[in-house]
Amino acid sequence: MRNKIQGTGVAIVTPFKGDGSVDFPALERLILHLIGGAVDFIVAMGTTSEAVTLSNEERGQVLDFVKQQIEGKVPLVLGVGGNNTAAVVDQLRETDFTGIEAILSVAPYYNKPNQRGLYAHFSSIAKASPVPVILYNVPGRTSSNLTASTTLSLANDFNNIIAIKEASGDLSQVMQILRTKPRDFMVLSGDDALTFPLIALGAQGVISVVANVLPAEFSSMVTHALQGRMEEAKTLHYQMLPLIDLLFADGNPAGIKAALHIKGICENNLRLPLVTVRDEVYNGLSVLL
Repeated sequence: MRNKIQGTGVAIVTPFKGDGSVDFPALERLILHLIGGAVDFIVAMGTTSEAVTLSNEERGQVLDFVKQQIEGKVPLVLGVGGNNTAAVVDQLRETDFTGIEAILSVAPYYNKPNQRGLYAHFSSIAKASPVPVILYNVPGRTSSNLTASTTLSLANDFNNIIAIKEASGDLSQVMQILRTKPRDFMVLSGDDALTFPLIALGAQGVISVVANVLPAEFSSMVTHALQGRMEEAKTLHYQMLPLIDLLFADGNPAGIKAALHIKGICENNLRLPLVTVRDEVYNGLSVLL
């Protein structure tokens, strides 16, 4: 399992039509684009998917459609998280995990639990999950930072907690995890701009946003880095860096949806409270793409 969830993972968007409904033909184009770009795995229902704005029925329809399109060609990771531990556990019990290799579970948001609360939350998820668990630490969105100490405790105490998507932006914290983690516990970058340096420090891959639009290029950079061809990886890293920076200028997934629209893969529609990028950002992305 651990060998399947490494390299370049992509947190996919949910394309919407102008009327706000899910655009399934565009979702099919996106998945074909990613598989053709040689990504290593796909993450559905993550932050980039705007999953919090989907109804339960829509989430089920999108997940079923993604499974059908992937057809086992690449591993599928499902986002299952929240700030109500009991509700997350119930969701785990009710989900059909056929075709799902692992879950990605974000740290609780809004409640601002302390480290003991975070440990208890993820302990409950690990005990309830029928598939391996990837922790997701993104304090910029959740206001709760999963510290290196808590991450390492969870990694050592639960065999089915196999990785962390680290998006704290704190290189010191990530290095603490990398330095003392269990041998088979993986660190995945949650920040496209830091993926190359994190792999140089020992990370095993990324769950990427930019790879939605540049799957072949980003996958190539990650593969070069993981195989020790650091000069080739560094060249690609710096080539993509201006695009990565601009993609997040007006937030995620607004930037990546604009980029995918420019590439003709999906319409440039989001669900409130998210809105499309400013004209200057869209025009800048058009130049870079």
